[in-house]
Amino acid sequence: MNITVRQGSLTEAGCDALIVNLFEGVKAPGGATGAIDNALNGAIAAQIADEDFEGKLGECMLVRPVANFPARQVVVVGLGKLEDFGVIEIMKAAAAAIRKCKQIKARNVATIVHGAGIAGLPAFDCGRATALGSILGDYEFTKFKTENVKKSEIESLEIVELESGKIADIQRAIETARVVGDAITFTRDLVNEPSNIVTPTYLADIAKSIAQECAMKCSIKDREEFQQEGMGLYAAVARGASAEPKFIEIKYEHPDAKKTIALVGKGITFDTGGYSLKNTDSMYRMKDDMSGAAAVLATMRAVGEIKPKVNVLMLIAATENAIGPNAIHPGDVVKSLSGKTVEINNTDAEGRLTLGDAVAYANRAKVDEIIDLATLTGACVTALGTEISGIIGNNQRLIDTLISKGRSTGELLWQLPLHTDYKDGLKSDIADLKNTESGGAGAIRGALFIHAFVEGTPWVHIDLSSTLTEKDAPLAKQGAVGTGAGTLVEYLLGYAETAE
Repeated sequence: MNITVRQGSLTEAGCDALIVNLFEGVKAPGGATGAIDNALNGAIAAQIADEDFEGKLGECMLVRPVANFPARQVVVVGLGKLEDFGVIEIMKAAAAAIRKCKQIKARNVATIVHGAGIAGLPAFDCGRATALGSILGDYEFTKFKTENVKKSEIESLEIVELESGKIADIQRAIETARVVGDAITFTRDLVNEPSNIVTPTYLADIAKSIAQECAMKCSIKDREEFQQEGMGLYAAVARGASAEPKFIEIKYEHPDAKKTIALVGKGITFDTGGYSLKNTDSMYRMKDDMSGAAAVLATMRAVGEIKPKVNVLMLIAATENAIGPNAIHPGDVVKSLSGKTVEINNTDAEGRLTLGDAVAYANRAKVDEIIDLATLTGACVTALGTEISGIIGNNQRLIDTLISKGRSTGELLWQLPLHTDYKDGLKSDIADLKNTESGGAGAIRGALFIHAFVEGTPWVHIDLSSTLTEKDAPLAKQGAVGTGAGTLVEYLLGYAETAE
C-alpha cells in the first residue's frame, strides 16, 4: 500500500473509498466530515439517525455518495469518546477504516488525518498514527492458504490535508510510519511462520541477508564455537535439539557514535519445555517463542535504513528447546559465560538461560545499554493480559523512554519492580543460582535471573506478553502482533534525528 499526502479538499478526492470520522455521541458532523456531509446533501447525518450509528471507536458506517461525487463510497469511522482520545485511538480508528475498505474491495483510498488539531495533538503525531494504523490494519498473513483466499489489496492511500502548513509534517510522519510499520509487519511474518520453517539456521540466514543488504557485520557461531567460548547455559538448552543451534550477531557501527546499544532477542524457535514438558494446550503455538528474536532482526533492517548515530549490537542465542538423547535434566548444574554456576531445576525456564549468556556476551563487548526482549513468562500474561507487556530494569530513564516510544506505536508497556529481595529465592543449595522458584512473582524472578548477568550496565528487560492474539484485535488480525519492533525502532529513530 503506497501512502502519500496531498494538499487540498476532501470533497475533490477521487477514489474508491473516502474515510472521514466522527466522535462518539456526535449527531451533527462538523469539520471535514461536515464538509463531506454538506457535499452529500446531508446523507451522513441522515444515515447516522437511520442506523443509530454511535461513533464508538472502530465502528464503521458506509455511505453511498450522491451522483457526481468523486468518491465511490464514503466510510465514516468512529473515534470513540473525545475524553479518551489519543494516538492509540487514532491508530485503531485508521486500522478499522482500512479493514472496511478492504471488505468493500476498494483499491484507491483517501483519508482525513484523524485527530488533527484535537486535544493539542500535533499534525506529525496524528499523521504518523493515521498512517501506521492503516499499515497495521492492512496486514494479513495468507502465505499457506490455497483455498478460499479472499484477499483484497489496497494499492494506494492518500492522506488529504487542507492546510498547506501541515503537509511537511505529515510527509515526515508517513515516512516514520512506513519504517515502523515495515518492522512490525516483518516481525509478524516471522512469528506467523511455522517452526518447521523458522529454525535457528533460518534465522541465521535472515541475519546474514540483512547484514549484507545494509552493509553491517554478521557473525554466526555454531554449537562447537559457542560451547568453546563458554556459553554453558545456552549450550545446555541446545543439547536436546536436533535442529542445529546458532548464535547470531549483527553489528551496526556509525562513525559519529558515542555509545553502543545491545539488542538481545530470545530465539527459541520451538519450546516443548524439555523434560519439564508442557501440556498439549501450552505447547501449541510455541513457535512464537522466538518473537524477541524476530523483533530485533526487524529492528536491524530498520537500522540499516535510518542509520542512527549510535552503534547497535544485535544478539540472538537461537535454538529449539526439545527432548533428545543429550537433553538436560532437572537438577543438572552448568556454568555460564560469566562464570556463575546454575542449577537447572526447570527445563521449561530455558529462555532466561540463553539470555543470561547473551547478556554476559554483550557485557564483554562493553556496551553502554542492554535491551532484551523475550516471551519469558506466563506469569506476565497472568498479570497484564495479552495486550500489555511487562518492562523491568535498572535504569529508570531508559524504562520511561521505552514506555513512551512503545505507546506511540500502540505497544503498551507496564513497569514491574526490580524487587531484589526476591533474589534470595533464586539461590541454589549446590550452585550459585537456580533458574526458577515457585511461589508467585514469576515475571519479576525471571527478570532477576537475567539481571544477575548484567553487571551494572544500564539494562531493560521486556517480557513480551502481547505476541499473539487468538482473535482479531484492533491493530492485528488473529495471529502474530509483532510487539517490540515498533518500540525499538522508535527508540533508535531518536538517534537518527540527534547526535546523542
